[in-house]
Amino acid sequence: MEHEQTASELRKEGDPSAPGARRRGRRTALLIAGGAALGILAGTVAGYAVQYGRPPTPLAPLAQQKLDTPKALAPDAGTTRETINANRRHKTDGDLSELLVEMPGGAKALGKGYESLDVFSLNFEEPDKALSGFAEEGVRRVAATTWSQDDRVLVDVRLIQFRDRDGADVYQQELAQLMPQKEYAGNPGVAIPGIPEDLGHVWVDSKAQERRGYHPLRGARAIARRGDIVMEIDYIDNRGQVAEGDVIDLAKRQLERL
Repeated sequence: MEHEQTASELRKEGDPSAPGARRRGRRTALLIAGGAALGILAGTVAGYAVQYGRPPTPLAPLAQQKLDTPKALAPDAGTTRETINANRRHKTDGDLSELLVEMPGGAKALGKGYESLDVFSLNFEEPDKALSGFAEEGVRRVAATTWSQDDRVLVDVRLIQFRDRDGADVYQQELAQLMPQKEYAGNPGVAIPGIPEDLGHVWVDSKAQERRGYHPLRGARAIARRGDIVMEIDYIDNRGQVAEGDVIDLAKRQLERL
């Protein structure tokens, strides 16, 4: 009689074929770029903090003087740096973890919050090169959430925010080029409806991972970019069946929150 194990059990045991094990070996130009130190990333984050803390710079008078804008309010006890800079801040400049998609009802939360770059880099074949590559390309932060459903489905969602759009574009495009290879999904995948085809795709693995004594595992991945953020979703089913539409719907919900 075959022994059955849940996705979470496999993950705890450190099985490399378990749902929680992210695919290794993503050797892109971004990750193998050398010569960068973590101090570069720290300096970038510090620069943002300093700039955010400064008072707004007055603008030159407008040619069109009578604009229909809200009346300015005098500072009071409730005034903070955030309220002063409210119109200068982008939605993704706040708590990035709050923009993570909500897990579905009945799912079991396995973790949510920020993931340090050194921990995130452990998901790659050569962590040292990955870490230096992320620092050089200006990764600001990584927010992640993980949940399981019915002891069958395991989902990891990550929002990787870069210093600028260029870094995010390089990372997203290089991952998208790797996914059709047989070591990864092994197929061209499908575009995510509602966004340009080159900005987001979903891939369901062509082949399930099989191991004697266990149910087959099948994975899917969604990768998309919105501005300076790359969304990564890893979706694993430990019964070997993944509905492409479920992964697409999850990706769309996450993109809407961004």
